[in-house]
Amino acid sequence: MPRKQRGRALASLPEDQWFDRKSARVSRQSIANLLVGMANAEGGMIVAGISGGVVEGTDSAHQHRSELQQAGLDLTEPPVRARHRVLACVRDDGASDHLLVFQVEPGEVVHANQRDEVFLRVGDENRKLTYRQRTELTFDKNQSTFDGTVARGASVESFDQQELEIYAGLVGHTDPLRLLAARGLTTRRGVSVAAVLLFDSYPQRLYPEAFVRVLRYRGRERGVGRDLQVVVDERCEGPIPVVLATAIDAIRTQQPTRRALGPEGRFRPVPLVPEEAWLEGLVNAVIHRSYSLGGDHIRVEVFDDRIEIESPGRFPGLIDPGDPRHIARFARNPRIARVCADLRFGQELGEGIRRMFQEMEDAGLSDPEYRQTSGSVRLTLSAVPTDRELESTLLPRSREVLGMLRQAGQLGTGEIVEMLGMKRPAVLRRLKGLQEAGLIEWAGKSKKDPRASWKIRT
Repeated sequence: MPRKQRGRALASLPEDQWFDRKSARVSRQSIANLLVGMANAEGGMIVAGISGGVVEGTDSAHQHRSELQQAGLDLTEPPVRARHRVLACVRDDGASDHLLVFQVEPGEVVHANQRDEVFLRVGDENRKLTYRQRTELTFDKNQSTFDGTVARGASVESFDQQELEIYAGLVGHTDPLRLLAARGLTTRRGVSVAAVLLFDSYPQRLYPEAFVRVLRYRGRERGVGRDLQVVVDERCEGPIPVVLATAIDAIRTQQPTRRALGPEGRFRPVPLVPEEAWLEGLVNAVIHRSYSLGGDHIRVEVFDDRIEIESPGRFPGLIDPGDPRHIARFARNPRIARVCADLRFGQELGEGIRRMFQEMEDAGLSDPEYRQTSGSVRLTLSAVPTDRELESTLLPRSREVLGMLRQAGQLGTGEIVEMLGMKRPAVLRRLKGLQEAGLIEWAGKSKKDPRASWKIRT
């Protein structure tokens, strides 16, 4: 932009996951904490010299500006990888001045300040982590660098030019290749895995399992062998924007419906599961799956009474699967998450999950159920109406037991104990509560029957 427009343009941008503004008088410690928070999350940009919507510049505090430039080296451990530059601008009073701009890269390790405090950028906030959250973030950072590694055998020549132009147009950038570099998708070393997954004409050439498979079953069970109930099996391939668009169309076509009288006075099919709910689940799966696990793909399984979405990789450590609505954001694939946000796909992970719960509640349906296995996460969106008053009387994670039984048909007490990861007495209390509520039943010849099992009461 022309020098006269830069300050006002930066002053008008909303602060979010990737952007923050500070006064020229901001302390070195505050800048260091912001650098740490962004590096521990998905990177981003910090502009010093704008306060309260006023472009004030930094020339009047020249010495302090120099000290701010050193904050990343002097006050963070290990030093945050950030580029800074002094950007010419015009102040609101018409005088020439300069802004200080930091461009922060996503960190490959956990960064802290000199006081050994760890921060994480969550939306437009910089949150200080607890010891437990820090430990979990350290564990997950070991898995979070894959989308930033160089993809061997890839180059921008194989990218889908139409998708690149759409992306550049949405963010108002005139040069798609410069935009890729600004987002950390290309470097002097080559093209990143994230860039290939997002914009290559056919990423599955290098990453064969990077696709979404949509399956429609007849009835409520999968069946096995000759009784397998699959009636549709569609594979959605291409770059991530195309995969999402294709999968959305496939789910819309195959989703469970019922016949209802429409506003035009005619009977028509009405979806049983709110579209906003399964759309958030699909987008979260594509953005946050573990692409480093090459042996599996995302599956969307549609039944007459539910939609299940399973993606490779466990929850990032900062998420408690027992309470997914209250999470600290952490993206396994920060570069993919940033571009998908630019493309208007989905919302922040925590916000999207909370919206999913709200959509299901508004529709009078059971809350979304998350189940974590050793190598994947499965989300179940049930079309079965729920009794909220009854659910409020059940112990926490009781609905998770219902989801397990609904999927498996029947399970023994020991199997449920193992799957929940809880002690046997706690599991038995939940099973007893569900049984007394008339939701499940026990089948066995005696209390010591090794073949006894629990199942949904019909």
